[in-house]
Amino acid sequence: MNATRLRVAIVDDEPDARERLATLLVAHTDVDVVAQCRDGVEAAEVLGALLQGDGLDLVFLDVQMPELDGFMVLEALADLVGADGLPAVVFVTAYDDYALRAFDVSAVDFLLKPFDAARFERALARGRATSRTREGGAGVHALLAHLRNAATAPNGAYAKRLAVRADGKVYLVRTEDVEWIDVDGNYVRLHTRAGMHPMRETLAALEARLDPELFVRIHRSAIVHIDRIGSMEPYFHGEYVVTMRDGTKLTASRSYADRLRALFN
Repeated sequence: MNATRLRVAIVDDEPDARERLATLLVAHTDVDVVAQCRDGVEAAEVLGALLQGDGLDLVFLDVQMPELDGFMVLEALADLVGADGLPAVVFVTAYDDYALRAFDVSAVDFLLKPFDAARFERALARGRATSRTREGGAGVHALLAHLRNAATAPNGAYAKRLAVRADGKVYLVRTEDVEWIDVDGNYVRLHTRAGMHPMRETLAALEARLDPELFVRIHRSAIVHIDRIGSMEPYFHGEYVVTMRDGTKLTASRSYADRLRALFN
C-alpha cells in the first residue's frame, strides 16, 4: 500500500451519488479512486479482492442498498480478511438513524444525504487520518460487534435474505428457504432443501434478525422454521424430539420447550 496516496472505493446504488463522490475525490491529487460499486453484492466481491491484493484505505459506503446493505458488506469483508484487515469507512446515508447508530459505535464518520462540499471535506479528512493510524478497522469492528449483539432487529425489519460466503463469492439465501439452523464451531449452518450454507455469526445474533413469527429457537444450538416442523414428541426430563418435514430429528431442550408447546396450544 502506498503510504503517500489514499486508495478509496465508492459503494452506492445511486449513479448520481457515485458520480458526485467521484468528482469530489478527483479534486484531491493524492487520492486514487480504485473502485466504484453499484450494489452490495458487487462491493463484497470487488472490495474483498482489493483487500487481499493491492489494498484499500477508505470506503465511502452507502447503508441502504437492495439485496446486501452496507452493514452486510462489512460483515462479509470481516469474514474474509478479519477485523484488522478492514479499511476505514465513511457511511453515506439518507437516514439519520442509521448514521447516528454508525457514529455512536466509533465508525469513522458519516455523510447524511444531501451533503455539501464542506461536509464531505471534513469526512474525507477524518477518514484519511484514521486510515493512516490504522484505526479504521477497529472502528468498523466495533460497529459490527454492536450490530451482532443488538437485542432486536432494527425498526422491526427482520431479514428476508442472509449473505453467506463460499469460494470467494457472496451468495444470498432467502430466509423463507431456511428449514433449520445449527451451530458448528464459530459458524452457524443454514439448512435448506438445496443444501447447507455456513455463515460466520453467533446464533443469538442471527436469532435477533429472524422473524419470531416464522422461526423459533429450540436449543442453545438450534433454530427451526416453524412451518417446517413435522411433529414433536416428549422425550426425557421435559425435552422434546422435533422431527422436521425433511426427516431430520432435533432435540428441544427443556429451557426452550415452552416456546414449542405454545405453538401447539
